[in-house]
Amino acid sequence: MTEQNILNLGKTIFGLFFLAGNICLFGYMITKDFDFADSGFILLFYGAIFNLFILSGLLIYGEIDKAKRKVCYQSAGFLLINIPVAILYAIIGLNII
Repeated sequence: MTEQNILNLGKTIFGLFFLAGNICLFGYMITKDFDFADSGFILLFYGAIFNLFILSGLLIYGEIDKAKRKVCYQSAGFLLINIPVAILYAIIGLNII
């Protein structure tokens, strides 16, 4: 894998789950449709599992290929940005339901 592909992987996974979380949160806030809220809580569960799987893969790959360790850690850092955002969205979601 090239360094650019590793960075793009982290940014893409971050962007997809961030966008999906925004759609669920603001979809519920605008429409008051509980399907958005249910989808958001399901997204929290499965998104956490998927992000941890990708995160562990990046960390293992960084340990195996020492030359790309810094790039793998940067890509993992992008994934870690989702944690406080997910916690904030969960708190907001639980308070508005």
